[in-house]
Amino acid sequence: MTPPSPAPDALAARLRTLPASCGAVRLVAVDGHAGSGKSTLARILAAALGDAPVLHLDDLASHASFFGWTARLADEVLTPLARGATARPAAYDWERRAFGRPLVLPPAPVVLLEGVGAGRRAVRPALAAVLWLDVDREVAWERGRRRDGPALAAFWDAWTAAEQAHFAADPTRPYADLLVRQVPRGYAVLPGPQARRLHDERHPE
Repeated sequence: MTPPSPAPDALAARLRTLPASCGAVRLVAVDGHAGSGKSTLARILAAALGDAPVLHLDDLASHASFFGWTARLADEVLTPLARGATARPAAYDWERRAFGRPLVLPPAPVVLLEGVGAGRRAVRPALAAVLWLDVDREVAWERGRRRDGPALAAFWDAWTAAEQAHFAADPTRPYADLLVRQVPRGYAVLPGPQARRLHDERHPE
């Protein structure tokens, strides 16, 4: 089994070697509970990958449906990337409560899909890998509430209920290829449940 690695550069190099999964793109999900640090990890990985494009699922979700973005992702992102075209989905403005400016996602060698549910069942066939930021949900949610402050307490109440229902019906962690854990000097990267399952199937005792 692969030992833990604290270096984002090592993880980025590993992602570059994956087989393409969406046309010529290696689409990599960065999933985990809200408040777990997914955006930070995606930003670090994107830099290590030479400014790889990042699609934040917050830009596809909306107040009307936190997790109802699957069809839009397929039509506006996966389909163009698969044919080698630039994807231009409209981003949701959480203050105006409307979709507005178009995002620009070129078919780069690696594209990061960051957000709660990025590794969901409907998306996994298009993914080269699923990374799960391994932070306990209560710890992650408390971080998120503290970050956003009391003004968004009602939003967080609605969000945590929706997230809990989503993962109960469509969990990501059991299908993660890699678990990413924050450590004092960076990140530790460990084989995920999916990788361990494949290892056990290929190397039965």
